[in-house]
Amino acid sequence: MKQLRLIILIFCLSLSIPLGYFVLRSYQSLYQEDMAQLRYFAETLFDEMEQELAIMIRQEENRAVDEYNYFYTPPGSQNQTPSPISSLPGQSYILGYFQNNPDGSFQTPLIEKNKPVPKELTRIVNLLTSVNTIFNQKRSSSSEIFEIQPITTLNEKKEKESNGFADRFLNTSRAKEQKQSLGQTQKRVEEISETQALNIAQKDSWENVSKKSKQYSALAPAPEIEALKSKTDLKEPAKKLEAELDPMQSVFITQKQIYIFRRIVINNQVFRQGFVINPLLFLEYMIQNHFIKQPMAGFTHLELRVRNRGITTGLKSAGIAAKNPGFLLEHTFPRPFSFLYATLTCEKIPRSAGRKTLNFMVAGLAGIMFLGLFFIYRSAMIIAELSERKSKFVSSVTHELKTPLTNIRMYIEMLEQGIAGSPDREQEYFRILGSESSRLSRLINNILEFSKLEKKHMCLNMKKGGFEEVIGEVRDVMGQNIFNSGFKLNVENINIRPFFYDREVMIQVLINLIENSMKFGRDSEIKEISIRVYDEKKWVNISVSDTGPGIPQKALKKVFEDFFRVESALIQNTRGTGIGLAFVKKAVSAMGGKVSAANNQGPGCTISILLPSAAV
Repeated sequence: MKQLRLIILIFCLSLSIPLGYFVLRSYQSLYQEDMAQLRYFAETLFDEMEQELAIMIRQEENRAVDEYNYFYTPPGSQNQTPSPISSLPGQSYILGYFQNNPDGSFQTPLIEKNKPVPKELTRIVNLLTSVNTIFNQKRSSSSEIFEIQPITTLNEKKEKESNGFADRFLNTSRAKEQKQSLGQTQKRVEEISETQALNIAQKDSWENVSKKSKQYSALAPAPEIEALKSKTDLKEPAKKLEAELDPMQSVFITQKQIYIFRRIVINNQVFRQGFVINPLLFLEYMIQNHFIKQPMAGFTHLELRVRNRGITTGLKSAGIAAKNPGFLLEHTFPRPFSFLYATLTCEKIPRSAGRKTLNFMVAGLAGIMFLGLFFIYRSAMIIAELSERKSKFVSSVTHELKTPLTNIRMYIEMLEQGIAGSPDREQEYFRILGSESSRLSRLINNILEFSKLEKKHMCLNMKKGGFEEVIGEVRDVMGQNIFNSGFKLNVENINIRPFFYDREVMIQVLINLIENSMKFGRDSEIKEISIRVYDEKKWVNISVSDTGPGIPQKALKKVFEDFFRVESALIQNTRGTGIGLAFVKKAVSAMGGKVSAANNQGPGCTISILLPSAAV
């Protein structure tokens, strides 16, 4: 048995180790898939943000150079119309548009030339004026290009060094190069008309430039400007001028103001046109417009930061905060929004639907394996126990056969030697010889009939009849043995309606039960065996009760198994073959009945046999 357990244990381990490794790798693959999915959709979120910003930047880059006046001349037209940005900005985070002239002066499309500032625009105009003043100070103390430079974090360096989820299928290097800027990446040259040149450089502005410094001279002397105007009035063919337009860039004015602008160079004169944003309102807009309404807001946390040369000057966040994030993705936006820095974290990554399938499969496979190994073990245990019982059965049968044979031989020898001495003594010896031979015959018959029942070769002779003849036959066969053993046989209510059964088999069944009771109850104070027969609806109940030691509770369901013997201190010296009750069960089952065992309220136990009544 120990060897069997060891073999099953080794088999279980040899099967579980590779299977466990496979399951572990499957869970790891699903986790990586969940991570890749979350990374993909997080990058998609950032791409959507970039797409909106790119649209905004391209819109600004495509503006006509003279749109930063209250009136401008649309391309292909000679008539001036109000500028598209002459009204208040539609976005809450854009404070206003303005142009910084070569002489440092200020103009905004919100104000019509030579007109007073409306009261409702006074605050915005004053704000833009102060922004222009600070911008001039920064411009005079810095090089011409002073855009906020992006900050490359350690996580982004690692991400660039390692292959991402998409890199396994697509070459994303080109896309990454293109994302260095949201708009144009190089300086471009654009032809503008004389009318646009006059619009961008208002007359008053040119005069102020010429008065302040030769460095900030006008595109043409005042007479030439007048000549241009006169030519325009005469509708002469307009000359084309070239304007150099640089990519959009950004600069911090204050912590609450960022100027996003483009440089326009006309005849070596530099104009700067752009808009001012409030970074905190800008962050709030980006979160509300792109993140809050997304399903991922229910399990991720987004932080948007504004950084000025590595120092965070503004922060907005939303979502579920992660104390110990299992996922982290950092993103710096391309210029001119390189001041914008995003971090998306997630503590508990949502599990994919495939994980449920894997869980069911693993649970089912584990259950099948466990049940399979359990049944293999139980089957092996049953076979081993049965083999052990058969071994004990052979030993018991040998002893059971040897005892009556020894007694028969002994009494025959005594008779041969004339030891009896008297006719009465001889008759006693002959009676003992008859009893032992009957006992031997019954034992052999039990073994033969048991073998037939086990192989299902036994032919039953089912006939309808009462039970009086069976009880009478049993009394004739077992009466003397019962009397000699000091037992008393009680029979109750045997006059019942006839039913179908095999008479010879039923006699053998009752003899087996009576012998069992006598064998195990020989040391009992009260030696009684009771046979009760009564109707029970569609069944006839035949019960045999004794006053012996009874059957241990745990063995009540096993006593009818082949070669089973009860291991109890009260009956440890009682010999037996272990087929008596097994034969009873097989015989009763062959007749269509059922058999059960139960302990009495007092001493002893009761074996109950249920056979179908004649009405069935």
